[in-house]
Amino acid sequence: MRYDHGKPISIKAVTVWRLTGALGTLASGVVVGGVMWLLSRFHAPPWLWAVLAGVWVVEAIVWVVWLPPLRQKRWRYDIREEEIIIQRGVWSVKRTLIPMARVQYVDVRQGPLLKRYKLASIAVFTAADSHEIPALRMDEAERLCRLIAEWAKVADSDDV
Repeated sequence: MRYDHGKPISIKAVTVWRLTGALGTLASGVVVGGVMWLLSRFHAPPWLWAVLAGVWVVEAIVWVVWLPPLRQKRWRYDIREEEIIIQRGVWSVKRTLIPMARVQYVDVRQGPLLKRYKLASIAVFTAADSHEIPALRMDEAERLCRLIAEWAKVADSDDV
């Protein structure tokens, strides 16, 4: 099931996700380095070092180089008066349809990396779950937040 009619998230998401991936990879590199140091204390065979280093390099390539552009390419969203459609996923694509009548509230979120690149995410909350549309331009996120809140209020008053 493919849904390519929605709008893509910002291309700057790739940079933000690459930085996030690099930070995570650096943290795991510290752990791998610690394990390698322990192995040196117990005179482990050199091939074990090579395996650990290889796994770490593959992790870095996946999280910093390969995955961010693929995630950005697959993310799609469409906000309509009756519903919000979100598509995401790399290996398996997941499509979520949220009726406006089910929306309880909506937030604009912005961490330090998103702020640096003038991006924000929208979190849409229903009674059962929350859904996020990441890495939108800040002005677009604020506009969509107001629009969703307005349409959700109208949908809610129609139910009464």
